[in-house]
Amino acid sequence: MSHGSGADATVGSAGRAPARLERARPLLLLLSFAAVGFAVLRGALRGPAVSDDLIYIVYNPYVWGLSLENILAILDPWGPATMNTVNYAPVHLLLHALEYQFFGTDVFGYHVVNVWVHAVNCTLLVALLRRSGLPNPAALMGGVLFALHPANVEAVAWIFQLKTSVALALSLGALLLQRRHPAIATLAFALALLTKATAVFAIPMAAAFLWTQTDWTQPDRTQPGRSGAGRRQWAWLAAWVAALALFAIPELNAFRYATAIDVPAYADPWVHARTVVAIGARYLVMAATSLGVSAFHEPAPVGSSADPWFLFALPVGGLLAWRVVVTLRQRSPECAYWIGAAAAFAPVSQIFPFLFPVADRYLYFILPGLLGGVLLWGQAIGRSAAWGRRSAASRRVLAGAVWLAAVALALVFGLRSAQRATLWQDERFLIDDAARNYPAGGNAAYVEALVAIDRGDPEAALAALGRAVDRGYDRVRFLPSDPQLASLRETPGFRELIREIAARHIEAGREQGYTSQIWLRSRAFAHHSRGEFAEAA
Repeated sequence: MSHGSGADATVGSAGRAPARLERARPLLLLLSFAAVGFAVLRGALRGPAVSDDLIYIVYNPYVWGLSLENILAILDPWGPATMNTVNYAPVHLLLHALEYQFFGTDVFGYHVVNVWVHAVNCTLLVALLRRSGLPNPAALMGGVLFALHPANVEAVAWIFQLKTSVALALSLGALLLQRRHPAIATLAFALALLTKATAVFAIPMAAAFLWTQTDWTQPDRTQPGRSGAGRRQWAWLAAWVAALALFAIPELNAFRYATAIDVPAYADPWVHARTVVAIGARYLVMAATSLGVSAFHEPAPVGSSADPWFLFALPVGGLLAWRVVVTLRQRSPECAYWIGAAAAFAPVSQIFPFLFPVADRYLYFILPGLLGGVLLWGQAIGRSAAWGRRSAASRRVLAGAVWLAAVALALVFGLRSAQRATLWQDERFLIDDAARNYPAGGNAAYVEALVAIDRGDPEAALAALGRAVDRGYDRVRFLPSDPQLASLRETPGFRELIREIAARHIEAGREQGYTSQIWLRSRAFAHHSRGEFAEAA
C-alpha cells in the first residue's frame, strides 16, 4: 500500500513539473528575446535623442510632469498637446510622461524600455503563430526573425518610436484575446489606436481570423466558433470599428496640421499608382532580405512603367493576391496574416501622400503578417499531396535545407542589426547612411556641402545646400544654428538661402491656415531667421 502511494506521489509530482514548465514557457521566452535584443542592440543603448525625439520628449513640456494639468492636456483631443505632435496619441504621450518621471533626460532608460517592449512583441507573435496551427519550432523561428530583422532596429532604437512597439503589442494582445475575452480584446485594440493609428491593421486581420473560425451552419451556441458564438464575436468586432470611427475624428483633425507636402509628380494619377505599387515592392524586398533598409529613405516617384520596382511588384503582388483568395476559400488562418500585412501597408503606401514615403519602422507592423503568411504557406506545402509523393529521404533533405536557410538568414539579420544599431550613436551617422543609400537625395546633397566646407570651397557648399533644400532638406529651425555650417553663416549666399527657405515655410503655413502651437513656433523661427523680429514675436 505504501509503495503504491509513493508511486502515485511520484507520478503526480512528475505530472506537475511539465505543467509548471508550460506555465513558465512564456516568461522564459520573453527573457530569451530580451537577452537577444540587448545583445544585438547594445550599440544603440546610449544613443542620444535625435530628430522627432526632440518634438515628443525633449522639447515637449506636456511629458515633463504627471500633473493633472498635463494629463488633461494630453487627453484633450483638440488641445495643444495633440496639435504639437499632429497626432491624437494620448497613450503614447502618457507613457513618455511616465518614463520621464523615472529617467528624466537620461536616454539609457528609454532605450531599455524599448528593447523590453520589442521582446514582448516577439513573444506575443510566437503565441499567435502557435494558435494559428504552427508547430513550436516554426513559430519560434518566426519570432526570432522578427526579433533580429534589421528594419526593426529603427523602431526599437529610436526613442519616440515606443508608440510603434506598444501599439503592436496591444494589437497582438487584442488578436490573441479576441475569441475568449472579446471585451478585454476590444479595450486593448482601443488603447492600441490611442497609441498609434497604424493599429487599424488589426481590424481586417481579426475579421479574417473570425472568418476562418466561424461555422455558420452549426446550431450549438455554447462553443467558440459555432454559430451563436460567431455572431457575438462579429458583434464585438463591430465595437472595434466603432472605436476606430470615434478615434478618427480627432486624429484626422490633428493630421490636418501635419507638415504634409504636395508631390508635383503625383499630379499624374498613373505616376501616383505606379509609385504605390513600387513602394510595396520595396517593402517586400526589405522584409525578405533586409536589402534596402536605410535611415531617412528618399525614393523618387515612379515616372515610367519600365521602372524595375514597378515591374517586380506586378507578378509578386499577383501571386500574393492569388494566395489570399485561395486561403480565404479554404478558411485557412494563413489568409489573416496576408490580409494583416496588406492592411498594415495601406496607411503608409502613399495612397494618401505624406512627407516621408518609405521608412524602416513602417515594416514593424507589416512583418508579422508576412512572416505568418510565409510560415503557414510552407506548412500547407508540407501537407500537400505533391510533398507526400516524395520519398522520405527527399523530404528530409528539403526540410533540412529550408531550416538551414532560415537559421542562416537569422544569423545574417542579427549581424546586420548589430551593425545598424551603432548608427543611433550619432545623428550624423544616420545622415551618412541615408546619403549612401540615396546618393541623389537631400541628405546626400547636405553631406556634399559638408565635404565642400572641409576643403574650403564655400561656393560649392552653398550650391550643394541649395540642391539639398530643393530635395526636401529645408530644416529652417536647425540650418542657421548647425555648427557644421558655421563658416557659411555670414556669407550673403547662405543668408539668402535661409531667407528663401523661411519664406516658403511661412507661405505654406499661411496658405493652409495652420494655427497650432507647433506651426506658430515654427513660423516664429522662420520669421526670426529672416530678421523679422516683430513678426516672430
